[in-house]
Amino acid sequence: MDSLNIQGILLSSRLIIGTGKFASFEQTHDAIVASGAEMVTVAVRRTELRSDKESLLNFIPKNVKLLPTTAGCYTADEAIRTCYLAREAGLTNLVKLEVIGDSKTLFPDVEATIQAAKILVKEGFIVLPYTNDDPISAKKLEDAGCAAVMPLAAPIGSGLGIRNPHNIIIIKESVKIPVIVDAGVGTASDATIAMELGCDGVLMNTGIAGAQNPILMAEAMKLAVISGRKAFLAGRIAKKMYASASSPLAGVI
Repeated sequence: MDSLNIQGILLSSRLIIGTGKFASFEQTHDAIVASGAEMVTVAVRRTELRSDKESLLNFIPKNVKLLPTTAGCYTADEAIRTCYLAREAGLTNLVKLEVIGDSKTLFPDVEATIQAAKILVKEGFIVLPYTNDDPISAKKLEDAGCAAVMPLAAPIGSGLGIRNPHNIIIIKESVKIPVIVDAGVGTASDATIAMELGCDGVLMNTGIAGAQNPILMAEAMKLAVISGRKAFLAGRIAKKMYASASSPLAGVI
């Protein structure tokens, strides 16, 4: 089986989706099911973590793994404390690390992200950091002990698709850990392109939750990721400047 392996965590689906921005908890549940995702993100600072209350956690299918995130954190210390909170709440040691550097663009503070990653790894967390589409940063995060890197395709929620495909390819060549595109995916073709570039997975939220029909878009994203992965494994034809006949004339009298 062609599974995504994140430090021993095996996922048959290479699509990870966020749980924010949906119209209701019921819609969140239905989108998760339609997407086929086996892992979803949960913003620790924006989610009621007590299951005895009206909580998002009650609407996530039992077979789906949680990926707590430090969304909304602007310093390494804030992000580290949020990860401790998730662990103390009994969620998991697996965390998506976000340290935002700018409130307008939501670009990551890479220096603070690396700083936080080093500490969290030493404390036994499995760290998946959100980062720029920069091969050097990705390599430093791998060296810090991260289990994967999550370079943005475009600014969070922008739906612009992959702005720097060559950088994504170089990141994939530079690190041995999984590369999961995070942020900027707007539609199914964006997800397919990410997978065709050789990415190991795609994480998205707004592209599904913000669609006119989120449930249908969730299913489309599921198929897009599967299609892109199959195309990558199949190996595309080389691009050429000129035509090449589908029915060669060689040997025709």
